Amino acid sequence: MSYDDIENATPSIVIGGDLEDDGDFDVQYEHDIESENEAGAGEAQAEGSKEKKSVAFAGLDDEYDEEAARKEFEEGGGLPEQPDNPDFSQLTPLSAEIINRQATINIGTIGHVAHGKSTVVRAISGVQTVRFKDELERNITIKLGYANAKIYKCDNEECPEPDCYKSFKSDKEIRPKCQREGCEGRYKLVRHVSFVDCPGHDILMSTMLSGAAVMDAALLLVAGNESCPQPQTSEHLAAIEIMKLKHVIILQNKVDLMREESALEHQKSILNFIKGTIADGAPIVPISAQLKYNIDAVNQFIVNSIPVPPRDFSASPRLIVIRSFDVNKPGSEIDDLKGGVAGGSILNGVFKIGDEIEIRPGIVTKDDNGKIQCKPIFSHIVTLFAEHNDLKFAVPGGLIGLGTKVDPTLCRADRLVGQVVGAKGNLPSIYTDIEINYFLLRRLLGVKTEGQKQGAKVRKLEVGEVLMVNIGSTATGARVVAVKADMARLQLTSPACTEINEKIALSRRIEKHWRLIGWATIKKGTTLDPIA
Repeated sequence: MSYDDIENATPSIVIGGDLEDDGDFDVQYEHDIESENEAGAGEAQAEGSKEKKSVAFAGLDDEYDEEAARKEFEEGGGLPEQPDNPDFSQLTPLSAEIINRQATINIGTIGHVAHGKSTVVRAISGVQTVRFKDELERNITIKLGYANAKIYKCDNEECPEPDCYKSFKSDKEIRPKCQREGCEGRYKLVRHVSFVDCPGHDILMSTMLSGAAVMDAALLLVAGNESCPQPQTSEHLAAIEIMKLKHVIILQNKVDLMREESALEHQKSILNFIKGTIADGAPIVPISAQLKYNIDAVNQFIVNSIPVPPRDFSASPRLIVIRSFDVNKPGSEIDDLKGGVAGGSILNGVFKIGDEIEIRPGIVTKDDNGKIQCKPIFSHIVTLFAEHNDLKFAVPGGLIGLGTKVDPTLCRADRLVGQVVGAKGNLPSIYTDIEINYFLLRRLLGVKTEGQKQGAKVRKLEVGEVLMVNIGSTATGARVVAVKADMARLQLTSPACTEINEKIALSRRIEKHWRLIGWATIKKGTTLDPIA
């Protein structure tokens, strides 16, 4: 969809203008709270003449024909089971045996607060990533959201681009009919993507950095109705630059609220902002996530400009945990209790049901002398899930849920975040302090001092100060013990399972918020022997 199409489309919101008709008009919002409906019905009876407006998302509340849906699912080839004993040397991340049920690439949504990150994920995947009461009330993402989407391309060569690209939820059949009017073709699955939906609020920067640890590519959201760059736009871009993310697509969102001239001006400001950064030369796609304008073009760019990274299926398996859950409902019978679930992304290797696993650092305690000790957690994999699809094996890429026999209280409320899961006896060492080769940013991002257009300068590291370091998905405190030129020694508040040469992000507490100040590479450190 071009700027002209958007310009001529009926606006969803009129800014600085008048609606010609002041009468009732259809409001299409999701509203499914029974108590309010009952209260509304009572008011309608009392007021008599006033009609009660029906409110619903167009298309979502249409009558659902279960029989027709089942028939269409079967005609489209259904969702085949994974093979029991596949030859992984013959498989790639795009093999049908893998992408039919599991995502093989992680794409993060990054950008300033309220620029539409969660809305874009919902527009592409159909999954609402804002799930928690606090998030819904405040309409911001607080925890890392996650959603899987299958991207298809119509096999009819006459089906025009980008209309031939379509995305669905991850449990969609493998060969659905093309939805373009008059097209006889069927869709072919070309990508299965996991979205890591990061919070944009400045106080949630450490959560965003945990998400960046598992990203293969990023969608950078820039709202067209605000100047560019906003504080967290530049901070998030610096974060993915640290993580060496090479593939970025920029989405200029909310273009339905703009005139064509201002949209083009705004596009120029985006081009100036990304000049010389890792996003230089990245495609800029104008969209309206709320109205789903140009989402097919976003799908096309994801397929054509973000390659699926090569994966090592033969290595020892390793997963970094970014979420963990206790899936038991209150009041469950003892016989029905299930073990904890760890959610994250596999870095390399393959996990299978029945595998014996180790979770490091595990349970961290202090001995009688106040010395830190770690007891790794050992368990078996009971179930493997990619969203609602059950798996027999899981490969790198995509977000995976590992059902274990671990005590669910250890997994409740993200308690395992930052831990590393792997084959028993094959995980990296646990470090209590590390020696790093560090690089500091010249200026603070997302913080402007009074009277200055640019951010404040970043001070050098000082002995005794406490930083926050992000090692993989672990966010922990680190006291600076020694500094010499571009080397420093950090004493970690809590031990971390990591490797030499791993990249880490450094943040400093400024005005009560953690702010990204630079990055570092681990050169050596003091390891901790786990207790049996």
